[in-house]
Amino acid sequence: MTRIPPSVRITTHRIHQLRVVGLMVVIAAITAALGYQLLKSSSVSSASTVASASFSPHSSGAPHTSVAPTPSVAPSSSAPAALRPSHREHREHREHREYQGAHGAADGVVPDGVTVFDDKTPAVANLDPALLKAVRRAATGAHGTGVEFRVNSGWRSPAYQNRLLREAISRYGSEDEAARWVATATTSPHVSGDAIDVGGSDATAWLSEHGAEYGLCQIYRNEPWHYELRTKAIERGCPRMYADPTQDPRMQR
Repeated sequence: MTRIPPSVRITTHRIHQLRVVGLMVVIAAITAALGYQLLKSSSVSSASTVASASFSPHSSGAPHTSVAPTPSVAPSSSAPAALRPSHREHREHREHREYQGAHGAADGVVPDGVTVFDDKTPAVANLDPALLKAVRRAATGAHGTGVEFRVNSGWRSPAYQNRLLREAISRYGSEDEAARWVATATTSPHVSGDAIDVGGSDATAWLSEHGAEYGLCQIYRNEPWHYELRTKAIERGCPRMYADPTQDPRMQR
């Protein structure tokens, strides 16, 4: 039997150890490489997910922002004829208020809170005496039932009336439509002091029922606030109303 020298055995053992160590290093390197690839793949996948959530597929690289839907708002009609009676009731009075800067009380602009008994207000004091007397008698009768007559408009100067007409034409878009609401200075019964616009739905409701007893009549169906004196109405009742001022023969002058 041949014996291997000790030095050879030691050398062989060291070679074996080096091979084991080398193999472990190789395994560690391979494991690290695989781990890096897995980590990179996971990062790319996450970034892709974030990108797809942050950008619209139809955009040119711009971020896609989610915006809550805006509640829809129903369109409102601006056609005067389409307005409900409750909205039309004091239309003319509101329009008069808008032009106080151009005209004052001396032209017939009515301050807030004026009643038919305010003699110092030109819009009241310049009314036809017979009309004013009838309105005050009616107001006294209505007061007993808790109803107060306020004045939205009464007498107007020609300049104020013309201004209202110009503004109405601008507002409604044509002279024909404006004529349904505002007369010219030469035809308006307000300029002559023969008409009064009574404020308050309770007052106009009271007048629609009792006005004829005092000779006070609503003349136009589209203006429930507009009253004029018709003395024959005390015995015969008020005449049939016109749909609007354009059907009134007096407006054709």
